[in-house]
Amino acid sequence: MELTKRQKLHFHDEGYVVVKGVVPQVMIDRALHAINHSLGEEGMNKEDLPTLRAQSYCKELRNESVLIDLYHRTPVMSLAASLMGDGNVLPVGGVQIALRFPRPLGEDAPPPRGHLDGLGSGLNGSAKGTYRRGFSALAVILLCDLPHVNSGNFTVYPKSHRTFADYFKEKGHEVLEDGMPRIDLPEPPVMITGKAGDVVLTHHQIVHGAGPNTSPHIRYAAITRLRHKDCEENGSDAYIDIWREWPGVKEALEVTA
Repeated sequence: MELTKRQKLHFHDEGYVVVKGVVPQVMIDRALHAINHSLGEEGMNKEDLPTLRAQSYCKELRNESVLIDLYHRTPVMSLAASLMGDGNVLPVGGVQIALRFPRPLGEDAPPPRGHLDGLGSGLNGSAKGTYRRGFSALAVILLCDLPHVNSGNFTVYPKSHRTFADYFKEKGHEVLEDGMPRIDLPEPPVMITGKAGDVVLTHHQIVHGAGPNTSPHIRYAAITRLRHKDCEENGSDAYIDIWREWPGVKEALEVTA
């Protein structure tokens, strides 16, 4: 399974693409079973919640096959390869179990806030004032149906990958040492709706986040950070040369031209 030329061009222009029905329900159910069992048996300490939100819930499951197989035994990796090139996508090293719980009953939804990954916050495993481009693409699997916005939806800011490429050319990516730059973005955020089993692929430089959850349900998602085999070698250069690791996208552009 691979992306169409139209989907690749959407990825180029918008910085993300949504692919419907990639992961079968039986695998979704197994992942949810494992996650819910962990929540019920392992539990959570309230003081750990900021770190769990920033890193992952159910950490003992991150490298278990019930989560890893969502990527390795489905078309997710071939979809990514159609963007990054055959043989270029490294195996999944771990999965972030991303949950968003409902806000207090009756509370209005605040505006979403976005960020770039790789910036140290002190909660995400990296110290404040540090940054690192350690991956090429996000691969987000919806583990529950999300028919409505304001349900904790994975949220993207279209075209922000190109806006930040221009910004870094002018200012230098070293500005990330001061944290997330608050600059004007080209388009308002899009809260991704869809069904369990849908996959969102994003460029590493897309601004993204989790929308507020004013629904009565927990938002379940699995997220991994896919790496091109040259990701480490390319390092911070890819903040500016943003298509260095995307031969499939370049090919689609050449065909269009």
